[in-house]
Amino acid sequence: MHSEKHSQTAMMAAAARAAHLVVDEPPHLFEDRLAAPLLGERAGELLGYHRLHGDHLILSGTRAQVTARSRYAEDRLRASGHTQYVSLGAGLDTYAYRAPGGRVRVFEVDHPATQEWKKSLLAEAAIAIPEFLTFVGIDFEKADLNERLAAEGFDFGRPACVSWLGVSMYLTAEAVSATLAAFAAFAPGSELVMEYALPEEARDGTAAEMAGYALAAAAERGEPWLSFHTPEQITALLARHGLRVVEHMREPDVPAVAARTASRPVSVDLCRLVTATPA
Repeated sequence: MHSEKHSQTAMMAAAARAAHLVVDEPPHLFEDRLAAPLLGERAGELLGYHRLHGDHLILSGTRAQVTARSRYAEDRLRASGHTQYVSLGAGLDTYAYRAPGGRVRVFEVDHPATQEWKKSLLAEAAIAIPEFLTFVGIDFEKADLNERLAAEGFDFGRPACVSWLGVSMYLTAEAVSATLAAFAAFAPGSELVMEYALPEEARDGTAAEMAGYALAAAAERGEPWLSFHTPEQITALLARHGLRVVEHMREPDVPAVAARTASRPVSVDLCRLVTATPA
């Protein structure tokens, strides 16, 4: 992402979460009722694409992907009971604004340009920034994650849940490795939920078709996919950083992922989820 621009990918993901509630039939896999207000004046346009062309693979597949990963990460957070939550590459994620009370302290980590854009959207939508939320601005390719977290009050003595969704594929291998090394220094019991993209040889036919659309669109927006891993490669990479895999999850297999997308179910195994903890 160019340093002076906010993330277009974040906007597309928020639109997919919002569209899930108006295009797909219930029961819904994930309910984000703040995504549409956060999109502001672009909401009608972006949701209109899903209403008119919701069966198209790129739209239905994106809705399935973003809702499955968000559902899985927030389920892991609730199950852990941890009181610190770090959202790496938070984009237009709305967990902190939907969370009940303030039991969990939230750290949204993202590029400063994206964060300033998000703050302006929050203000326009009259969505208050909760006291338990801290913004942590960072360029993953240049800055030290743990130095930035420490500067903003993150407690390395307490375990935390970390979600890293829709990010690793946009980073170089060096930046992915550096982020995993940073997480390895978190307190024992911490959990990382990481989404990663499968390489071409690991995709099935539907995933290969979606990749043809998704990768080209991302590159055209100036946000090309740079990193790809098989589950075996991710397991080995995590192990090199002293991290132990708790489970691998195909996004189509996330509990309740049978939520319908428009008139047909879509199951696209283009990206996977892995949960890891410091060994």
